[in-house]
Amino acid sequence: MTFKTTMAELRVIAFGHVGLLESYFDGSVDVDGNLALAFRAAMDARFDRNANKLVAIRNRWHEFRFSNKSIAQAKANARFHYALGERFYKLWLDRVGMMYTCAYWKEGTKTLEEAQVNKMDHVCRKVELKRGETFLDVGCGFGGLLFHAWEHYGALGTGINTTTEQVHELNEEIARRKLTDKIRVVDCDFREMPGQYDKLLSIGTLEHAGPDRLPQVVRAHADALKPGGLGVIHFIGHVGDFATEFYIRKHIFPGGWIPSLSQAIDWMERCGLEVLDVENLRRHYALTLDVWAERFDANWEAIHALDPARFDERFRRTWRTYLWSCAEMFRSKHSRTHLFQVTVSKGNVPADGYPMSRAFLYRQP
Repeated sequence: MTFKTTMAELRVIAFGHVGLLESYFDGSVDVDGNLALAFRAAMDARFDRNANKLVAIRNRWHEFRFSNKSIAQAKANARFHYALGERFYKLWLDRVGMMYTCAYWKEGTKTLEEAQVNKMDHVCRKVELKRGETFLDVGCGFGGLLFHAWEHYGALGTGINTTTEQVHELNEEIARRKLTDKIRVVDCDFREMPGQYDKLLSIGTLEHAGPDRLPQVVRAHADALKPGGLGVIHFIGHVGDFATEFYIRKHIFPGGWIPSLSQAIDWMERCGLEVLDVENLRRHYALTLDVWAERFDANWEAIHALDPARFDERFRRTWRTYLWSCAEMFRSKHSRTHLFQVTVSKGNVPADGYPMSRAFLYRQP
């Protein structure tokens, strides 16, 4: 590690690991060698990322400035990250559904593509998705789950997404596949979710609620389900009450906030959702991020060529840090940041309303 300026050294003194990372982003610190191993060592050392009081102040200011309280700010926050363009994400996400969420690496899985198909099947099975049923895909991204659910389960999907560019691209693809009577996508915030549905799949959206909006987000999920409807809420969650990593909020996901599992389940119960099952996929996310980071590095020249001004050296350093550090965070035995899938029903299920064991998830179709 090479410090090029005195200011970089002062940043580390003032802001700890955040100062070091920001100095690396702007090029005033260089790191030679394997970045992933550096993050692994930091996780093994169990450094306290919440100890720096100046960073805590910056984190509180960020929440005040970029809160998702208004729909307009929530949309701007989402665009900061998700409006980087389909061509950018296509270079390093899976080539089946372009899923930008944790995959499911069951035994024998060899590729990211297989793992993402596994994930889509896993959540569809959890809600017992059936032909002709309606379901809501909250934060539908590039639409991989919507297409998969129609093609393999015959379910009629509605997706919501706050990134206008993604909505336009997805609606064009739906029209190209002649599926406009089977799948629709709406440009709206979770607070504007249309209608009620038999099933709900919310994959990676709870993290965008914000500390004061968690009750509102969970309530919106509950309201979108018909009585007796089933849902899966898949989200990054803390084990315990911890601040969300500031550099991620500032440089990657403005307005992002990671709830604890207990906070999320508390509000699910308050909103009339029965928790049927909780599965922890922390280790699966480490494997997913490994592949994303490797593909990002391998395809950097192609990414840079898309837009040299946007995808510059600072962007490369920031995103390499994001992908590799998150991989090591989820891998670490000391991690307090996990990935949960919570299966819920709207109201208590009757005695014969849901399988009594998980065996149905693993039967061959």
